[in-house]
Amino acid sequence: MTATKRQLRDLLARPEALVLPGAGNALTARIIEDVGFEAAYLSGAAIANWFLGSPDIGLTSLTEVAVHLAAVREAVSLPLIVDADTGFGNVLNTWHTVRVLERAGADAIQLEDQTFPKRCGHFAGKSVISEQEMVDKIAVAVEARSDPDLLIIARTDARADHGLADACRRANAYRDAGADVLFVEAPETVGEVETIIAEVPGLHIHNQVEGGVTPTVPIERLSELGYSIALFANLALLASIRATRETLAHVRQGSSGDRPPIATWRERQEVVRKPLFDLLADTYSSAASTTRPGHI
Repeated sequence: MTATKRQLRDLLARPEALVLPGAGNALTARIIEDVGFEAAYLSGAAIANWFLGSPDIGLTSLTEVAVHLAAVREAVSLPLIVDADTGFGNVLNTWHTVRVLERAGADAIQLEDQTFPKRCGHFAGKSVISEQEMVDKIAVAVEARSDPDLLIIARTDARADHGLADACRRANAYRDAGADVLFVEAPETVGEVETIIAEVPGLHIHNQVEGGVTPTVPIERLSELGYSIALFANLALLASIRATRETLAHVRQGSSGDRPPIATWRERQEVVRKPLFDLLADTYSSAASTTRPGHI
């Protein structure tokens, strides 16, 4: 998928921030594409929440992320940025992680400097590995990629325990080690959001986390500051939780009032590309009898 890798690089070269929604499964990625976004982010937290029903505390494996990525890659033609957590271990695990996820369809791979097992960047109790260990991980990730257009994203979680100055120093070191995009996670004020850009040259991600420690910054302001990506990693997940809970609660309570809005039958079939599969079945008629069962 070299074309999508180059497409992503072109998107990040624009002066305005790329608005990047997150997905935890192929269906959400399909909706992201249908709505008209230009790229999608495969969120490790969303995979943990959707797939395991667990918090983002490092329980997912490389194999599980790769399986989800392959499904998303098959479902959409968008450039895909993939959250690879800590690389799932040491430098050798990181090398293997990059190889596996690139083959599965990643256009960019994000690695972070937390100790293993990691925690959500907005949870308390995080810790980070040494700066040199992360520099080595970035260097081996660059070495591992087979396509030079694959982007390596370096995230630092050092702000929480070591302060912003240390986080910025680490980000600069990770850039020098070969990272293409930098991600200083969990700044706590708008002033810190601004300082990151002033102190760390390069392409940057800003993570807009509902309920997290970072204040919300308008996308237009992020573009003015020079951020390349405005990430909404789990906004779709939060919307899904609320909508599902409200709809099922309405049914459980036997309410006679108006039900919360849901997708129509037609919207459901369109987002999962049923017209495409019908066309394939009609074109290759020997398959038609097995691809048009009763509605479910």
